[in-house]
Amino acid sequence: QYSLIKDVVSSLKRHRMHEQQFTHHPLLVLSNFGLQQIQVKLMASMFQNMFPSINVHRVNLNSIKRCLLISYDTETQLLHFRHYSVKVVPVGVSKGLKKLLQEKFPNMSRLEDISELL
Repeated sequence: QYSLIKDVVSSLKRHRMHEQQFTHHPLLVLSNFGLQQIQVKLMASMFQNMFPSINVHRVNLNSIKRCLLISYDTETQLLHFRHYSVKVVPVGVSKGLKKLLQEKFPNMSRLEDISELL
């Protein structure tokens, strides 16, 4: 079973699709591939070699825009693919400063000074 991208996008309330998401490889997450069966090890190795490895100590978090989750169901022997869009957002700051950091322009018509926003 699968879904086409146009069906996924049409079902979303707010979709975030832009070209920068596809300039870097996704972060690959494999779930339930720790079994000792040779075919499961072969599948895990194949998926790991499809994408370059990521050095977690040197990676720039802003460059990771997508995450690919591949989960193996041992009972049904099916693979489940989930492709996520990752967005880095600031935490622990005011709503006005968060909008400025995300390059959104807040409504400042009620304010006299930018310090009121911050």
